[in-house]
Amino acid sequence: MSSPPAEEVKIRLKHGQWEIEVVCIESRVKQVVESVLSSLDTTKLIGPEVQSQLDALRREIDSLKTRTIAELMPEGQQQQQKVTTKSGITCRGLLESLWFEGHFVSERSLGEVHEELSRRGYNYDRTAVSHSLTDMVRENILTRIGTMRNYRYIQKRPPNSTTAQD
Repeated sequence: MSSPPAEEVKIRLKHGQWEIEVVCIESRVKQVVESVLSSLDTTKLIGPEVQSQLDALRREIDSLKTRTIAELMPEGQQQQQKVTTKSGITCRGLLESLWFEGHFVSERSLGEVHEELSRRGYNYDRTAVSHSLTDMVRENILTRIGTMRNYRYIQKRPPNSTTAQD
């Protein structure tokens, strides 16, 4: 015997200037409505003046992210505060702190870098440290010497040659 046909449901959604009509079987209503709502372009629901303000705020946030905390502090506090980077206490931020402190003036192995972070109380997985070091090599902050599984990292440029990007 065949099961009775599923009941079709018709739903009409209205918001502002748009209207959508959805027809589907009852058991799939939630999935179809969620799919429709997630695919709507919300930028068309926002006026052009609000959209331009949002774009300006995004640009300002991006420019602030590239600046260090020390640059944003009043001048008197800069000398008291240790130099920290935009990344805070992420693995990458800690590695940048080591770089600022001159840790990479001499060659360091992954094990030495991992051990230094652990000594400071940050217990990141070795693969996370390795990935962050690789990113810093790609960005020409550090350079890598040696062979695979036996790399040593050394600074390619000193911290004082960096400039804030806008």
